[in-house]
Amino acid sequence: MSIARKHFEKTLAAQQASPDETNQVRANANQYELMMAQLHSHIQTLKGVQSITTKCDLKAEFLADYQPYIEGVLESNSGTADDVLMTVMLWSIDAGNFNNALDIGEYSLKHKLEMPDKYNRSTACILIEEIATAALNATDEPIVSLEQLCRLSTLATNQDYPDQVKAKLDKALGYAYRAAEMPKLAVESLRSALALNPRAGVKQEIKALEKLLPISPNPASNIENNTEKNTEASTS
Repeated sequence: MSIARKHFEKTLAAQQASPDETNQVRANANQYELMMAQLHSHIQTLKGVQSITTKCDLKAEFLADYQPYIEGVLESNSGTADDVLMTVMLWSIDAGNFNNALDIGEYSLKHKLEMPDKYNRSTACILIEEIATAALNATDEPIVSLEQLCRLSTLATNQDYPDQVKAKLDKALGYAYRAAEMPKLAVESLRSALALNPRAGVKQEIKALEKLLPISPNPASNIENNTEKNTEASTS
């Protein structure tokens, strides 16, 4: 796609994402309909593939076809309902493009946009759970950065979603802090995960990390020790 074509699609998307001032309906839905037709075609292609890995690779290839449109919609900041936008957010997560997903997620949460009907979870729940799951499922090098998880945590503030999903995000944050050699923050996040979900599977990690924390003075413990010593001395 040429630079001129990308600029044209981005500009057109921004114009069409802005609702009509009189009836709150798209003034010209041609570009949106084009994107919806393209989305339908891509979805049909994905339905014919059984391999999850291959599907994710295909989604990564498809994303380039939507990017100028997505950029135009985000720049418009209109908050118009958009199934293309929301589907691309999810595909971005599947493709490992977390910055793109977070940009769309921030926009969608700001404007309270909902996922297409076929998804049974809220926008906040899908965004948070899918990125946290991707972080936790990474077996070699981290694929979601600490910065991205912190941004996700900020976006999650004041959102309503299940405690188990919150625990998953805290667990992912805890592991990211641990990798960054920040044991205090890691322990705090993992303790939060455990409090929200006793089956979070983080007890051993918490114990290991607590050993790395500096031992702080405990006045109450000192008083108890001194009392015990004085009692022993008086009875001997």
